[in-house]
Amino acid sequence: MKKAGLIICLLLLIGCKSKTGTVSRDTEDLKIKKVSGAEVNTTQQQKAYDLGKRVLETCNTSKFKPFNETEVTKSVMENTTEDRLTKTCQRFRQYYGSFIDLKLDGVYKTKDEVIYRYHALYSKKVANKELRVFVNDENLVSAIKSMDWDEKFDAKLTNQ
Repeated sequence: MKKAGLIICLLLLIGCKSKTGTVSRDTEDLKIKKVSGAEVNTTQQQKAYDLGKRVLETCNTSKFKPFNETEVTKSVMENTTEDRLTKTCQRFRQYYGSFIDLKLDGVYKTKDEVIYRYHALYSKKVANKELRVFVNDENLVSAIKSMDWDEKFDAKLTNQ
């Protein structure tokens, strides 16, 4: 009898898995378009640069000035902690050296966000990193992502 109950419970659990077919995305939501220099909001660009630089300079100074609700979304504020930055910075300093500056490579737009793509410059020449700062419609930074530099980023856009 216990085995039968266990089997019924397992069947119920398997039968109740979530359905992912209910979420639909318009292809317009996923398109990324390059923004020309004339279309760039210089105030927003400066904000993206300042916040991105603040994060990476933490690796040099070991001091992080926390974000506030007028700069970033709540999720960015919660995820950008001094503890998490310290762990990331230890790896970055070891592999790439000291952070020097950010060089804007391009500005891109999706349906809901503007993406500022920076080439992150470090003291060691082996470093080839980029920092992407995402700004939403409310002019708040909604994501900050560091990754390896993608030479073919623009080429991928023309194929969409």
